[in-house]
Amino acid sequence: MSDAPQVSKDEQNWAMICHLSALAGFLVPFGNIFGPLIVWLLKRAEFPMVEVHGKEALNFQITVAIAVAICIPLIFVLIGIPLMFIIGIGALIMTVIAAVKVSNGNFDYRYPLSIRLLK
Repeated sequence: MSDAPQVSKDEQNWAMICHLSALAGFLVPFGNIFGPLIVWLLKRAEFPMVEVHGKEALNFQITVAIAVAICIPLIFVLIGIPLMFIIGIGALIMTVIAAVKVSNGNFDYRYPLSIRLLK
């Protein structure tokens, strides 16, 4: 018998969308925060798994935004641009990993190096 919670495919898909909606940040300023925020606010009462993964995605994307904000003044000492590139690639990879983990049934996935602002 498995310890994993039994969730519907719909709930699992919405939890995955919480993570993937952060990719909007590559097209729209602050889309990486607003994407998961909108999904979380709309579906958290309906699906408990969205409550958990929405907070996790938001915490990670806020952490990414803080890291990018720290890089902005570092542009003047020429290290900010490469750091922003590394943060962007890292955020993309970790976001996709989170979505794949949720899609495969790993419902307790947590981003590494994420500041837990929403508990």
